[in-house]
Amino acid sequence: MTGRARTRARGRARSREIQQQAAPGAAATPEPAPSWPPPQTRREEGPVAEPERPRGAEGGSRPPVEELELAAELRTVSLQQRTVFQDLVVNTRQRMEHVRVSKTGSEGQVVRLLANHFRVTSRPQWIAYKYNVNYQPDIESGNLRASLLSQYRGKCYIFDGNSLLLPYKLRKPKTVFSRETGKLTVTVTIEFSRELTPDAPDCLRFYNILFRRTLKSMDWKQVGRNYYNDTEAVKFGETQVQLEIWPGYATSILQYENSITLCADVNHKLIRIQTAYDLMNSITTENQEYIREKVADKLVGSIVMTRYNNKTYRVDGIAWERTPKDTFEKSDGQRITYIDYYLQQHKAVITDNDQPLLISQGKWKKGQKDTKREPILLVPQLCVLTGLTDEVRKNYMAMKALADHTRLNPEKRHHELKKFINTIQTNKTVQKELRYWDLNFDSNFLSFSGRTLTTVNVQRERRVNVRPQQGQWILTTSRVPLFTPMPLTHWLMLYSSNDDIIASDLKGTLELSISQMGIEMEPVKMIAVHATDSYQAALQRQTNKEPPQMRISRLLAFQVVCLLSDDKKDRYDKIKKYLCTACPTPSQCVVAKTLKRPKIFPVVCEKLAQQMVCKMGGALWKVDTGIKKAMFVGIDCFHDTVNRKKSIAGFVASTTDQLTKWYSQCVIQEAGEEIVNGLTDCLRAALEVWCQNESCVPRSVIVYRDGVGDGQLQALLDHEIPQMLACLKNIPSRENVALTFIVVKKRINTRFFAVSGRSLQNPNPGTVIDVELTRKEWYDFFIVSQSVREGTVTPTHYNVIYDTVCLRPNTVQRLTYQLCHMYYNWAGIIRVPAPCHYAHKLAYLVGQSIHEQPDSSLSTLLYYL
Repeated sequence: MTGRARTRARGRARSREIQQQAAPGAAATPEPAPSWPPPQTRREEGPVAEPERPRGAEGGSRPPVEELELAAELRTVSLQQRTVFQDLVVNTRQRMEHVRVSKTGSEGQVVRLLANHFRVTSRPQWIAYKYNVNYQPDIESGNLRASLLSQYRGKCYIFDGNSLLLPYKLRKPKTVFSRETGKLTVTVTIEFSRELTPDAPDCLRFYNILFRRTLKSMDWKQVGRNYYNDTEAVKFGETQVQLEIWPGYATSILQYENSITLCADVNHKLIRIQTAYDLMNSITTENQEYIREKVADKLVGSIVMTRYNNKTYRVDGIAWERTPKDTFEKSDGQRITYIDYYLQQHKAVITDNDQPLLISQGKWKKGQKDTKREPILLVPQLCVLTGLTDEVRKNYMAMKALADHTRLNPEKRHHELKKFINTIQTNKTVQKELRYWDLNFDSNFLSFSGRTLTTVNVQRERRVNVRPQQGQWILTTSRVPLFTPMPLTHWLMLYSSNDDIIASDLKGTLELSISQMGIEMEPVKMIAVHATDSYQAALQRQTNKEPPQMRISRLLAFQVVCLLSDDKKDRYDKIKKYLCTACPTPSQCVVAKTLKRPKIFPVVCEKLAQQMVCKMGGALWKVDTGIKKAMFVGIDCFHDTVNRKKSIAGFVASTTDQLTKWYSQCVIQEAGEEIVNGLTDCLRAALEVWCQNESCVPRSVIVYRDGVGDGQLQALLDHEIPQMLACLKNIPSRENVALTFIVVKKRINTRFFAVSGRSLQNPNPGTVIDVELTRKEWYDFFIVSQSVREGTVTPTHYNVIYDTVCLRPNTVQRLTYQLCHMYYNWAGIIRVPAPCHYAHKLAYLVGQSIHEQPDSSLSTLLYYL
């Protein structure tokens, strides 16, 4: 099931729902809905001037888009950046006696590494001065807040919307003044807060604001949190699939083990030359309702960018009854049409006055479930599309050009970053600004040593060990008997009546693959689903044939394979929901077109056979971790940022000492809720299954917690860990069960390069970094676990925030790497430990397709793979 198909299906439902909502700033008396599409198939666009930056003059006006997004711009930036620095003041290492002296491991072969970090230096005695700024009455507009300070902040300042940082001290510790803005008199109070040294978390936060401002001073364009150089944009593709790539960089300045560094990584923004209006007009038919359905299918759920302010928005619906002729209220109380506003403010000419408007619900962020979000209206003609389309993916030359510019190998990435830092150091305006703050950036990449751990033995058959080659073992073990086979006593295959030949081939190849794995099986029952029927109805008829007294006892020995004619999300969701709730049965879906490629057909069938075995309770292989009676737990959360539905926390725990069986449970929470409640019940249930399998209580529970946002370390210490400790405290055992809690972070911009002679390459799988780019306050480390064929490998960051198991650095690093070998859906090493990824798959399936608790009878099976 492709992500694009799921997005489209979500979009259709979302479009119908949002069409009933009122848009902000619309006329008090609704105008008659215009006829769209217009009779002609296309109108020529008028001239559009270069996008103009938003103005922040007093009494200025903005359309709803800018009122909602820019009104508190500086304050929002401050809050986003502040979350990162909240983690930096949480000292978790001080509670762990076993790593208080040293947290550095020693195992493995030493390798020389470079990182995309550049040292930031300043004089140790240099001091900055922080002032709090208060407005009475409160001012929402970030630009207006900054404008009111214009004559008091001096030439050199950093302002985040709430606080002012200066490299000098003001004459008075407190300054109060008033200013007129429109009909409002605002009293501004500037009051001294404290002195900041260069390594203070607050000072680092201001440095990040300063550095982003220097990028803006070079006329780079901000899109989201990053800046892009649109003057070096690369255009490629044909007329229908023309694309534009903006080169850019993601940056952050933070304090690490021994120094402050600037982390810079290459980041590209893909933009389609086509506008949303172009796409809407490309769909032509006489049936207007069909056009609306197709337009919603193409647009809803996609991301568009408005070129006049370079901001991105998710399209959540289409307001067919709204047009650019509608009016909205400006900040001064006057009403103006969208047509006149964009002409006056941005010199943008809207040529089709009857085009419908796009609806965006605004930026939705984790932890903001109570924040009211007014819909934002966008003009399709002023919105360019982003991302890839099916047409682009099918275009070989376009995809090759895209890969050449975005999938940079270590050598190319190193070159681009060197060019970036040289640009910063040679720009006179930037350097003048940095000198005010006594900041200097090293031009050399940070250099240090890492260690590559020994290769992990993977046991497939009980007497056969294999060693990964380039991070994989699929080629050497594809026909080796499984570690724990599981017989297929009852199973059936559903297929579209149009795919009978493919279904027959799939049946034969599956039977061959399953027999080669040493699995006993009964013949499959084939069921054709006709066009007028549905897979769900066919499944219901089949299960109703079972006698009531035997239905429950046989269901879990009943594997369903669904051969789907296409990847429509609604069909997939109905099948999964029925087989995970109403009729709990392990199932496997595959799209017919996947099997139409002869070269990969045997490999796909073999993969399907392995997944079927896993979902029935079998085990493909195992890894000996060397730690006895340890339960491993993975926790991850799924947030539906499109439909704003409930957040799903996935909990997965090993229930055997050999890590071949797993227990799973979901916790359904309010939208955007990241910290998980209900972990006590989840862990208690997992421990009961462990005791059934092992006839004893585990000695330790080791948790890998994924999906935690910046600034939430303290929340984990205050809320999630106490829940687990409360459960472990009530276990009837002679010895206390110890707990280790490790935070996993995948979304990082740090990259490592292995030095090989005069060239750079990706570090080998198993490379550990626990110096230089770790923090003194944390028991943390990086691991490069997987191998990539193209581009630069991304490491994973691990932070042990609680540990009564007292895992030594060598032990926790080796253990974490070993667990990256235990994910049964990929015969190779993955980026995170297996329990983490199992939890992710579970939360994603429930959040995307099921939307309710799966039946508890499936909890001991990997049905979510």
